[in-house]
Amino acid sequence: MIVIGIDPGLARLGYGVIDVTKGEIRPVCYGCIETSGKDLRPPERLLKIYNAVETLFEKYQPAHISLEKLFFSKNISSAMAVSEVRGVILLAAEQRNIPIAEYTPNQIKQGITGSGRADKRQMQEMIKRLLHLDKIPTPDDAADALSIALCHIHIMR
Repeated sequence: MIVIGIDPGLARLGYGVIDVTKGEIRPVCYGCIETSGKDLRPPERLLKIYNAVETLFEKYQPAHISLEKLFFSKNISSAMAVSEVRGVILLAAEQRNIPIAEYTPNQIKQGITGSGRADKRQMQEMIKRLLHLDKIPTPDDAADALSIALCHIHIMR
């Protein structure tokens, strides 16, 4: 079973693809989809994200999508942009009938480290350990996406 975790963002969207087979959790790939506000208008950026997410879904055929829930932002324009990106992801998943799970940052931290107050470094170390990686995944957005997918896998169990 493939689970894709997504850390939504307009400039950089993190993704992490994890395979769970016979109880064994294995990272497949992770990375970022990047869009530039200098070169592209907002609708063009959303289209680029949609197309890239569609390619991920087509290639890996996920059984589940897990997504970070937007619940608060100090910068309203940033929150609006992330909301638009989330809408694009939700649309792409719904078009393929892929179940979507959404988690707050505290739920993700709790699911990975056992503490909703874990800092970024603790989260990264746990991701490295849980996925048997040689090093902490980079960039941070990709590591966050892996943690979102792992959180969903742990909750499903």
